[in-house]
Amino acid sequence: MIRAAILGATGYTARELLSLLLRHPEVEVTALTTRQENRPTLAEIHPSLRGRLDLVLENLTPSEVAQRADCVFGCLPHAASAAVVCELLAAGCRVVDFSADYRLNDPKIYEQWYKVEHPDAARMPETPYGLPELFRESIRGAQLVANPGCYPTSAILALAPLLKAGVVSPQGIVIDSKSGVSGAGRTPKPAFHFPECNESLAAYAVGQHRHTPEIDQVLGTFAEVETSVVFTPHLIPMDRGILTTAYVDPVGGVDADAVLDVLRQQYQNEPFVRVIDKLPNTKNVSHTNFCDITARLVRGKVVTISVIDNLIKGASGAAVQNFNLMYDLPETTALL
Repeated sequence: MIRAAILGATGYTARELLSLLLRHPEVEVTALTTRQENRPTLAEIHPSLRGRLDLVLENLTPSEVAQRADCVFGCLPHAASAAVVCELLAAGCRVVDFSADYRLNDPKIYEQWYKVEHPDAARMPETPYGLPELFRESIRGAQLVANPGCYPTSAILALAPLLKAGVVSPQGIVIDSKSGVSGAGRTPKPAFHFPECNESLAAYAVGQHRHTPEIDQVLGTFAEVETSVVFTPHLIPMDRGILTTAYVDPVGGVDADAVLDVLRQQYQNEPFVRVIDKLPNTKNVSHTNFCDITARLVRGKVVTISVIDNLIKGASGAAVQNFNLMYDLPETTALL
């Protein structure tokens, strides 16, 4: 059995991760951490997991975690994660990092968007980006994997194959995403209280969302030129799910069928990406690790629409998918 620990185990993504790991035949969850000093039980933090795991959440040091675990899932905040990850790697642990600390290759871009100096900058360009459908071979056997952001997952899966095939332009990409409230995390904030967000739809972080450079970096890799996407996220009053609509210019005389053919060829053997003819909706991927994608040609624009569950394919499901690759296990284990 592979011993697994979760750092920062109080959040929504940690709860979903635990649900997946507790049905994984090769995993034993051995440590859960929190900054709280009162050692709450798992049932107190996540009542839905009552009776499934007899552990308390502890304020452990990285060395204490490393003594109990072979692989660590880091659900710590951005800028706090990297320092801990360094110690865990030095102690021989493998790590799947949920923060943004290793998603970007360039420390200067990281510092520009996150306003802190990276404590482990040399490791940034060497860390595999944890989107298995596009970076599988670099993830296999890795010691550290950067789990992608939820918004980037929904946008990149739809657009990267089209840019790679040269059927759409890398310039003028517009991405519109709508996410459920769980995407904001579990920490209470006034904007996410029920009376504030219910019966309301709002854009936020316009032109300033930190997932923007992540999307640009990966799309630029497949386009082989620099991209500069316009990304606008929206908060929608539902618990979970992301719907992303992207608008790109076609190249040459490409039509909607050709675009869908590129997507089908890319994902024909992928267990978690479904290229469909109908318009997708979030309900059909809720509580799953699937991403549903389609495309249309509208007034000279290619329009892609993709949906994921932000807590599963956008976070914890992707982490388990990466974990399976890191340990040479069947990729779908605990996910289907």
